[in-house]
Amino acid sequence: MTFLEYVLIGYLVGILTTAPVGPVNIMAIQHAVHGGFRQGVYVGLGAVIADTIFASLAIFGVSAVTTFIKGQFDLIEIVGGALLIIFGIKIWNTHPHLTNNGNGRDHGFLGDATAAFFIAITNPGAIFAFLAIFGALGDLRPQHGDHVGALVMVAGVAGGATSWWGIVSATVSHFKAKIDDRWLDRANHIAGFLLIAFGALIYLKLALDFIT
Repeated sequence: MTFLEYVLIGYLVGILTTAPVGPVNIMAIQHAVHGGFRQGVYVGLGAVIADTIFASLAIFGVSAVTTFIKGQFDLIEIVGGALLIIFGIKIWNTHPHLTNNGNGRDHGFLGDATAAFFIAITNPGAIFAFLAIFGALGDLRPQHGDHVGALVMVAGVAGGATSWWGIVSATVSHFKAKIDDRWLDRANHIAGFLLIAFGALIYLKLALDFIT
């Protein structure tokens, strides 16, 4: 595969893992509602750093594991697909709440980014999500030893996550009067559906490979 393909796949993974509405998304939305676009992006950039760390650990870890247990690629994809479906169902059934206790004050880049980073880095579900996705990618991810390809895909993840926070902050700051808990539920339903669909596609690919 080419570096461009690795970047695009990483970009999609970055969006897919960032889109579910959790504590950091709630924090970013609240800051964008009360402080505008810039405050929302500040929060998001802190989470991007954490996601980049998780993505690096996951992609290098999965590549090493699949090389160590040669011949078990299908098993790893089966487990990864199952985890994606489980995560998707969990996210679908999650009902986040947006509070209105912000005061619109500019908290500054460092404070908001640091808070978001620690919220994201202490979320154990995030690393498992990255492991599941990279494990399920199979031949679509860089193989063990392709350090440049792995770094390019991680850069794609960071780019996708950053784009997501920019889109969310711009959308929320523009339509802040219409943002409520039902909007958050719809966002989680979309993210959950995409994760479930991704897991289902993994099983469809395995089934087609078995038939042929």
